[in-house]
This record gives sequence, structure tokens and C-alpha cells, in this order.
Amino acid sequence: MPIKFLIDECLSPMLVDDAHAAGFTESTCVRNRGLAGTKDWQLMTLVIAEDFTLVTNNSKDFRGGGPREPGGLHASQSIHAGLVCLNCDAPGGMDLDLQRLLFQVALDQLEGRDDLINQAIEVTLEEDGASMRVVFYDIPLG
Repeated sequence: MPIKFLIDECLSPMLVDDAHAAGFTESTCVRNRGLAGTKDWQLMTLVIAEDFTLVTNNSKDFRGGGPREPGGLHASQSIHAGLVCLNCDAPGGMDLDLQRLLFQVALDQLEGRDDLINQAIEVTLEEDGASMRVVFYDIPLG
């Protein structure tokens, strides 16, 4: 089954266009589904029911403490279609250009993969504002 992304409302709906351009044609976003303002735990119901790989900047709530301390809402599920976390440790926050850049890096890393079942990929712009860190890891049932 091909990966289909659900873009969280903390990110631009334009990422859906980027996903489609990369061949992930079943991707959509929270805003386009009329779900803006939905609580994270409620969003997980949709993510699980429709086998979405969630793309978010709200990383900690969904993945817990990260590679060394996975947890969060995804760890409460026995099986899930995966998680993509786009993070910025550099000053200035995450504008649209940075969101698209980080997502493109994630898309490039996922090329050739069929799924992210029970896994996460994190793409982080480091504090120096110039280098990026990409990490794949399992999110075991917590």
C-alpha cells in the first residue's frame, strides 16, 4: 500500500501539492478535510482508520521524546502508518519555505519505500540554521 500523508494543521496545506507532485497522490491535509481545531487524540482516530502517515511540526505530542524516548500518541497504537516530523531548532521558526524544504528532504528519504509502519522520520534544521539532521526510528507500542 502506498504511503498517503495527512498534513497536520500546524503546517501549510501547500505541502499536499508537494506530496502529490512526488507521487503520493492520496495525500491530503487536516484543513482540507474540515478538521481544523481537532484535538490531537481525536485526529489519531482518523490517522489510524484511514492509514495516514501523519506529517507534523507538533512532534512531541505524536512521537514522544524522539528516537531515545519514543512515546506520544503514536505509541498508544499497536499499528500505525508512520509519522513524519518536521522540526526547526534554528532561530526564526518555520516559515513556508522551510516547511517545504524539510518536507522535500523527507520525501527524498522515503523514495522507494512502501511504508513507514510503526516508524518515524524526523527532519530537523539544526541550531546553526545551515545543517539538517534526518533520523529514522521505530515507535514501539508504549
